[in-house]
Amino acid sequence: MGACRRGAGFCQVWLFSMCRSNLQKGALLVCCLWLCFSGSCSGIQMLSVQPDTKPKGCAGCNRKIKDRYLLKALDKYWHEDCLKCACCDCRLGEVGSTLYTKANLILCRRDYLRLFGVTGNCAACSKLIPAFEMVMRAKDNVYHLDCFACQLCNQRFCVGDKFFLKNNMILCQTDYEEGLMKEGYAPQVR
Repeated sequence: MGACRRGAGFCQVWLFSMCRSNLQKGALLVCCLWLCFSGSCSGIQMLSVQPDTKPKGCAGCNRKIKDRYLLKALDKYWHEDCLKCACCDCRLGEVGSTLYTKANLILCRRDYLRLFGVTGNCAACSKLIPAFEMVMRAKDNVYHLDCFACQLCNQRFCVGDKFFLKNNMILCQTDYEEGLMKEGYAPQVR
């Protein structure tokens, strides 16, 4: 666990959004204190309820699950309607097969990344990359999908295309080889 890098302003904004989610005010202080510590990702399983088995209790509402299907997540059983994101109230069984937990909250992927994701700047345009946005990576550099192109000729790359990283610049194969010829090196093709 590292030191918290989020400022008090973030906690205030986050607390406001949590109040809108109808969480108990007593839990908000805990959320703020736990903000910067580890979170985890867990799987969600949809199971068919066998008619001859004893009904299981729902971890969300504490009532017996008498539905045809139930969800199993975090080693607990849930009604499909009870396993929801604490921020956006989406039904996690419908959104995907994973959920995220942090600060005693159960979150969908989008809200987890929005609240706790690490953001950075694009190596090409230097603009901020939101935590939930898809990115391309080359060594330690991170790029918006639209910025991941040859920085000399602006050629966009397709799946399977070769690209080269020289002096922190993304280059297509043609521009890379032309640069090597100018420098007096012959590229090695393998």
